[in-house]
Amino acid sequence: LPLQQREMNSFLWTIKRDPPAYMFGTIHVPYTRVWDFIPENSKRAFQESNSVYFELDLTDPYTISALTSCQMLPHGENLQDVLPRDLYRRLKRHLEYVKLMMPHWMTPDQRGKGLYADYLFNAIAGNWERKRPVWVMLMVNSLTEADIRSRGVPVLDLYLAQEAERMKKKTGAVERVEEQCHPLNGLNFSQVR
Repeated sequence: LPLQQREMNSFLWTIKRDPPAYMFGTIHVPYTRVWDFIPENSKRAFQESNSVYFELDLTDPYTISALTSCQMLPHGENLQDVLPRDLYRRLKRHLEYVKLMMPHWMTPDQRGKGLYADYLFNAIAGNWERKRPVWVMLMVNSLTEADIRSRGVPVLDLYLAQEAERMKKKTGAVERVEEQCHPLNGLNFSQVR
C-alpha cells in the first residue's frame, strides 16, 4: 500500500487540540502478530504521548483479580449444574484432549523459557468448572494450537501498557472491570451461540 493509504488504515484518530490527543483502536492478539503492520503514525503518536489510557489497566493486580472473580458462577455453582449434560460431557472431553495435545503444541522457545504444558493448561483453563458459560466459551476459543504457540507473548494492549510504564508515561484505564464483565455475564444461552 502507498504510505498515505497505510496511514489512513491505522485505527488512529486525532483530536486536534494543543497538545493533540489520539484514540487508537487495538485488538486483543499477541503484539508480534500485528506490530509490523501498525503504521508509523500510530507508533509515533504513542512515543510522543505523555499519558496513555487503556480499555482496562492490565498491569494492575486488582484488575486481574476482579476479572477472575467476575467470571465465576455465583453461590458455589458448577458448570455441570447449568449446562445440558451432553454439552458438559463434550466440553470435558475436549479439554482432556487439549491437555493431552498441549505439550505437542508448545514451541521449543516456550519450553526454553521454562513454560510447562501442565502449568500453561492450568493458567488458561484452571477452575473451568466454576466459570460462567460465556467465559468458558471464550476460553475454549483460545485453546487452539496457534494461540498456545503464541502464549507468553503479551497481547498488544498489555505490550503497550508495559512499554508506557517503562517509558515513565502516565497510564490509566477508561473502563472498570465491572463495566466489561457484567454485560457479558448478563447474556443468556441463545445470545452466545
